[in-house]
Amino acid sequence: MISRLRMLVPLQSRQSDLYSKSGGTAVAGAALEQAAPRHRWHVLMILSLLMGFASISTDVYLPAIPTMARELGVPVGTIELTVSGYLVGFSLGQLIWGAVSDRYGRRLPVALGLLLFVAGSVGCAMSGTAWVLIGWRLVQAMGACASVVLARAMVRDLYAGHHAARMLSTLMMVMAVAPLLGPMVGGQILLASGWRAIFWLLAVIGVLTLLALAALPETLPPERRHALPLSQAWAGYRALLRDPRLRAYMGVGGFYYAGMFAYIAGSPFAFISYYHVSPQVYALLFAGGIVGVMAANLFNRRMVARFGSDRILQWGAMIAAGAGAAAAIAGATGWGGLVGLAIPSLLVASMAGFIVANAIIGALADFPRQAGAVSALVGAFQYGFGVLSSGILGALGDSSPWPMTCIMLLSGLACLGCALWLRARPRLQ
Repeated sequence: MISRLRMLVPLQSRQSDLYSKSGGTAVAGAALEQAAPRHRWHVLMILSLLMGFASISTDVYLPAIPTMARELGVPVGTIELTVSGYLVGFSLGQLIWGAVSDRYGRRLPVALGLLLFVAGSVGCAMSGTAWVLIGWRLVQAMGACASVVLARAMVRDLYAGHHAARMLSTLMMVMAVAPLLGPMVGGQILLASGWRAIFWLLAVIGVLTLLALAALPETLPPERRHALPLSQAWAGYRALLRDPRLRAYMGVGGFYYAGMFAYIAGSPFAFISYYHVSPQVYALLFAGGIVGVMAANLFNRRMVARFGSDRILQWGAMIAAGAGAAAAIAGATGWGGLVGLAIPSLLVASMAGFIVANAIIGALADFPRQAGAVSALVGAFQYGFGVLSSGILGALGDSSPWPMTCIMLLSGLACLGCALWLRARPRLQ
């Protein structure tokens, strides 16, 4: 491992030279991309693994929720708090790690986050009560979010413009495999060894990722880090929020996530309870949305250089709003039955491939020296809106798909409004 770290020193030196010669502008990111092509694929795989922590931390244990409730002697609703509590911790934790990474670099905060993730996973595996389990899930989330938010910042450190959008789309395609495989892997582990083994597996994944981090170069050279104390981080966030374009990008991503989380939380009831499809058929429907996300990300990767990330972002917002309207009509009237509801809902889900990566890259474009803080703000806003929409859906839920589709419609329209605002006020060159 020591020899491998020594091999990284020349690369890091070239990074520092490139950034100093270009003043830390987008030119540095493009030059750096050309300077280290042989590192591209192993960096891609490690960044994909880091971004996948948001999915693997929850998707793998979803099949075990009924068993966990039974063994811990609590209602299923109590165990479901491990999901919502995780999302709250994941949202707020990003604000901490974003500021820390702009001050101390990317690798150290990621390593600390992975240690927290491992500790939280071990704590979950050894929990004797549901509330202890919920507490350890919060710790697990605070650690996992460091990997996700800083992986996005690393992309901005290494790439600029449409290169960054292409790279992030590639990462999202790779990480989209986790929701497909996670429940299946978790189900098999549950059958073989019980639900605690799932969290032991997550701890092992965290340790292996921590070891792989040794092969990932530091992407933020010392001369590009902030010298301000962390006590001023909140003031920095307030200053960023005064930028209208950043708020618009946050709005596009945040409102889209609100609609997506409403779909994720409401689709099991809408499809299984209301339309009486089997859990196996529901799994296929859900997988269809993930395949759609992967296809849209592939299109974005190939076409973003030709059309620009903002234009594809606007296309995604338009399609999401239109599909949300179609889903709302189906949810309110029953028009088209299961097919009438499923097709527009899956189309809304698929637009993550057009919206998420381009909204993140658009937000990061104007703040190369604050990529960690901006990435944290965008992520906290997205997951915060997701938690909010899930709570609203729980409060409004009735015996029809209408509440879910209503939230999808309103979120799609708000997402489109933010995207059109960006279109009317293009970035000054």
